[in-house]
Amino acid sequence: MTTTTETINRGPFGLPTLEGILGGHADLGRTIARVATGLFLVPHGAQKLFGMFGGYGLEATGQFFASQLGFSNGYLAALGAGSVEFFAGLALALGLFTRSAAIAITVMLLVASTFHFGAGFFWTNGGWEYPILWAAVALSFAFSGGGRYSLDNTLGIKY
Repeated sequence: MTTTTETINRGPFGLPTLEGILGGHADLGRTIARVATGLFLVPHGAQKLFGMFGGYGLEATGQFFASQLGFSNGYLAALGAGSVEFFAGLALALGLFTRSAAIAITVMLLVASTFHFGAGFFWTNGGWEYPILWAAVALSFAFSGGGRYSLDNTLGIKY
């Protein structure tokens, strides 16, 4: 059976295969992953920077970074981490300066993961699993860029 433009791939029992249904939509899949990754980071940055979503804001987060994490300038460290999460997360979701945003996110998450090594692998125990996973996902966008459905593409930003 054919459609007006192509043949639908069929598997056993004549049912359409996933390739027949979903094939040719790699750009859409990449976009979904990029937007989700960016948007999942934004609230974390809003917690640190603005005290939203149950966060403590920049001053208190800076004090925590200094007293508990050992940063000599906790305020600056909190500002940096919160800014990357919020602004680079938003840029990644929009596909704007995607590679730069993805690199900033990757670096920030790799640094963050070092504070979780002592707790082991599993995130449920405060381990490094979660930040390393998101760092790997962000790194994939440093290599692939924003894709077809991105502001980079719409604006013709090539780098």
